[in-house]
Amino acid sequence: MSDEFRHPSGLDSGRYPQGWPGRARLVLAVIVLAASLFPQSIGGGQIKAVRRVLLFNDFSSISSPGMAALDQEIVTGLAISPYQIELYNETLEATLFPDEASQHSFDEWYVRKYADRKPDVIITVGPASLKFMVESHEASFPNTPVIFCGTTEEMLDRLKPDSYFTGVWGVAQPEMTLIAALHLQPDTKHVVVVGGVGTFDRSLEAVTKESLRKYESQFEFTYLTNLDMPALLERLRRLPSKTIVYHTSIVEDAAGAHFIDASQSVPMLVDAANAPVFVTDDVDIGKGTVGGYVVSWSADGKVAAGMAVRMLEGAKPQQIPVVRNSDVYMFDWRALHRWGFKESDLPPGSVVMFRELSIWERSKWIWISGLLIILSLALLATYLHYGRAELRKSRDTQVQLSGHLIKAQEKERSRLASELHDDFSQRLALLAFGLQNTEETLPDSPEMLKQTLEEFRHSVIELADDLHNLSHQLHSSTLDTLGLVTGLRSLCKEFGARQGIEIDFTSEGVPHTVRPEVSLCLFRIVQEGLQNLKKHSGTKTARLSLRNIGDKLLLSLCDEGMGFDANRLEKSGLGILSMQGRARLLGGEFEIHSKPGKGTRIEAWVPLEPAADPLNV
Repeated sequence: MSDEFRHPSGLDSGRYPQGWPGRARLVLAVIVLAASLFPQSIGGGQIKAVRRVLLFNDFSSISSPGMAALDQEIVTGLAISPYQIELYNETLEATLFPDEASQHSFDEWYVRKYADRKPDVIITVGPASLKFMVESHEASFPNTPVIFCGTTEEMLDRLKPDSYFTGVWGVAQPEMTLIAALHLQPDTKHVVVVGGVGTFDRSLEAVTKESLRKYESQFEFTYLTNLDMPALLERLRRLPSKTIVYHTSIVEDAAGAHFIDASQSVPMLVDAANAPVFVTDDVDIGKGTVGGYVVSWSADGKVAAGMAVRMLEGAKPQQIPVVRNSDVYMFDWRALHRWGFKESDLPPGSVVMFRELSIWERSKWIWISGLLIILSLALLATYLHYGRAELRKSRDTQVQLSGHLIKAQEKERSRLASELHDDFSQRLALLAFGLQNTEETLPDSPEMLKQTLEEFRHSVIELADDLHNLSHQLHSSTLDTLGLVTGLRSLCKEFGARQGIEIDFTSEGVPHTVRPEVSLCLFRIVQEGLQNLKKHSGTKTARLSLRNIGDKLLLSLCDEGMGFDANRLEKSGLGILSMQGRARLLGGEFEIHSKPGKGTRIEAWVPLEPAADPLNV
C-alpha cells in the first residue's frame, strides 16, 4: 500500500513501506484534552507550550478492550497537564504481524516517521511495544523518557531497560484466583486452563503453569491451549463434574483464527462450558464469567498517566521508580448466583459487580418513607387526639363552671324572691292595711289629709304589686306548681300586660310533666328573649311556640322588629351568651337568626332527658 496519510493540520505523516498489509496502518491523533488545553490565552495572555506524547500499543483499541480501557485512562490522566498535549497513537498489531521481518519493517518506518517530530514522552502498552522500544530507543529516540504499562515482570526481566525507562507492570496471579475458586466450590477435583497460541496467549499460559505448579498433586489439571475454537468449545461442553475453568487469553487459536478476547472468545467459552469460568483480566468480567483475582487495565493507565504528567513537568525517569500494580478480587454477582456460590465465601474486600438489588433494597426507601409518613401521621393523630381531649376537658370544666354559676344564680334568685314575697310584700301589705285603718279612724279629718293618706295607700299597693312581679320573675312559683306550658303562658300574659306587647303563645305535644332543669332552662331563655325584644325590637307583637319533636323540645321566639346583624353576635351582651350557655349545658343547641329590618328569631333545642342535671353539677 502506498497511499499517503497526512495529519489534519497538513503535517506529513509519511508512507507505509511497499507491500505492507492493509490493516497495518498509522493511527495518528492530535487530541486536545479539555477546553482549557486549547491554544487559548491564559493568565497574562500567554499561550500554552506544546508537549508531544507518543503512545505505542501492541493492539488497537478495537481488537483489545483491555488496552482500550488503559488508553482511555491515559488520555483522561493527561488532561491535568498544564501543557497543550499532542497525542500520537501507534499500533503494532503484534498478533497480526508476529514475524521478525514485518516487525522490523514497522520499527524502521516508525523511526523515520518521528525523526523530525521528537516526542517528549513515550508510553508503551504491552510487551511487544516495550520490546520494540528497548531495542530501538538508544538509536532512534535517545534521551526520550519511556513509560511502560500493560506488561509483566517476566518481560521486564528479559528486556532489562535502561535508566530512561520506568512504568507500571501488572501481575497475573492465577494462584490467588484458584484459592478463591476453591472457597466457592470446595469439592473441586478438576482444573481446566484454556488459552490460545498467540504470543500474548502463550506468555499468560506460562505464567499460569508456573503459578499453579504446586497444586498439581492435589487436583487434575488439563491445559486446553492448543485447540481450534470449535474443538475447544466441544471439550468445554463435556467437562466432568466438580470442575473449574481458568481462562487466560485467546487472541489466536490453533487454526490461526484471530479473536477479540473479551468480546468474542470469553462469551463463547462461557456459553459452552458446563462449569464456572474464572478469568485473568477485569475486562473479562461481565460476560458470564465468575471473576477472580484480576489485573486492572484501567489502574495501569491511571498510574502511567500520572508518571507522564510528572515527566512533562520536569521530573527525570530515574526519580520515578517502577511500581507494581495491585490486582483486585472482582466477581460478577449474576455468575455467583448462577452457580450457587455464596457471597460470604468471597475473600474480604472483594468487589461484586452487576449486583441485582433485592425487592427490599429496591423499595426500602419507599418503605422507610412510608413508615416515616405513617409515624408522622400517627404522631399528629396522637397530638390531635390529645388536643381534642384537652379541649373536651376544658369544655367540660367550662360547662361545670357554668352549671355552678347558674345554680348559684338560681339559688340567689330563689332567696331574693322568697324574701320579697315573705318579708317585704307582707310588710307592705300591713302598711297598706294600717293606712286604710288610719284613714277610717279619722272621719272628721280635713279632706286634704284623707286624700294624702289615700294616695299613700295606693302607692304602697302598687309597690307591693311590683315586688310581687319582681319576685315572680326571679322565681316563678307557677312554673314549679303548674308546669312549663302554664308557666310560659303566664309569663307571656304578665309580660304583655306590663309592657303593652302582645305575645301569641302556642304549644304542641309538650308533656304535662317536664324535668325541672329543662323547664327552668326554657323559661329563662324566654325571659331573656322577651327582655331583649322589649329593649331592641321596637315591635308590639311577637310569637312564642313550644313543640315536642322526638326526644327534644323546640322553642321558637319570633318578632318582626328592627333586627340586627347576626354576624356581630360575638359582640353581643351577656343575655345571648347566657341563653346559649343554658341550652348547651343540657346538651342542647341555641341559634339566633336576624338581619337589620327583618326581625329576629331565636330557637333552642333541649333534650327532654338531659344527660346530667346542671343544677346538680
